[in-house]
Amino acid sequence: MSVEPRVNDQIRAREVRLVGPEGEQVGIVPLERALQLAADVDLDLVEVAPMARPPVCKLMDFGKFKYESALKAREARRNQQQTVIKEMKLRPKIDSHDYETKKGHVVRFLKAGDKVKVTIMFRGREQSRPELGFRLLRKLEEEVAEVGFVESSAKQDGRNMIMVLAPHRGGKVAVARKGEDDSLPDADETVAEPTAQA
Repeated sequence: MSVEPRVNDQIRAREVRLVGPEGEQVGIVPLERALQLAADVDLDLVEVAPMARPPVCKLMDFGKFKYESALKAREARRNQQQTVIKEMKLRPKIDSHDYETKKGHVVRFLKAGDKVKVTIMFRGREQSRPELGFRLLRKLEEEVAEVGFVESSAKQDGRNMIMVLAPHRGGKVAVARKGEDDSLPDADETVAEPTAQA
């Protein structure tokens, strides 16, 4: 089904509520009269409210209207920010070196403007010690506070505990280039949701 408005001879109503080129109300007129007025001022008769009774039509330059609408749509798409959620998986008894490596990944993802879903995976008897996971997530939250904040607090989800971190408002922070900061590990960022196993 076409979403474009009906123009000139495509309009089927017997009479229309006519709006002038400057937005002034002309009133309800027969379709033939509206088409004649459009031809007199070298404009198109465009049906802007087809569901009204009678339909509302406006005198305008339809080509220019379509062009401006396309420009606005393109600008709106350009301004949309695509949110990517990266995922980082940890174990409650993670080694300190592994923790620092994964924290580096989280920091880099946040600096790039991406959200990070941090998952603590419990196995076996670890499930009876959820406080270990809470403590680890709290520690991570405090250590990345400069680049991100907790968007969704830590909560238990079956065998996992999940927390979502989001970058601070104000756009993307410049990502550290290789060689500038050796504490940030290299990782493949081409995948929308990379998963790192502990």
